[in-house]
Amino acid sequence: MRALNIIAADDAGEIREYYQALLGKLGHQVAVAQSGEQLVELCRVVQPDLIITDIKMGEKDGLAAAEEANKIREVPVVLVSGYHEEELQRRALQDHVMAYLLKPVKEPDLVNAVNLAMLRFEHYRVLRKESADLKQVLEERKVIERAKGAVMRRLKVDEAEAFTRMRKLASTTNAKLIQVARKIVASENVFAGVEGH
Repeated sequence: MRALNIIAADDAGEIREYYQALLGKLGHQVAVAQSGEQLVELCRVVQPDLIITDIKMGEKDGLAAAEEANKIREVPVVLVSGYHEEELQRRALQDHVMAYLLKPVKEPDLVNAVNLAMLRFEHYRVLRKESADLKQVLEERKVIERAKGAVMRRLKVDEAEAFTRMRKLASTTNAKLIQVARKIVASENVFAGVEGH
């Protein structure tokens, strides 16, 4: 695994030192925070690849801090807790939480959690991009269909001919089909406004 910029947060000094020593030994750069507020501030400066945080850390707990950090920049999170509380586990089901560890954290568990978190985060980003791309394709398809309908009505041609004319216009104006479709739909909206008066 490549070297990562990691922020490790815990209110106990010996645990912060443990993270620094262990993760540093594995080749990672480690910045430490002792509170949720400090974790968020460090995220603004460090731009971490990964956050490892205790949940219970005073006023702003690790979950709230991780959520706020993800508004600054998307980053995977490994949550650490000494508690088996149902409410905490329910809150831990957030998009950016990729692994969950119970204290005391042992070296092999931490190494596995780091690897798992990075792998899951990469999968999450790929799936979200695919989903966004699919949504865009569907939205564009709707616009093209509306534009095709408008061309059919205005020029009194069938569907195939309307599509052919739109493609030809896109080609001659060196534009994408969706750009032509948007212009046609915008023109239709103008006509509809004029005809309505």
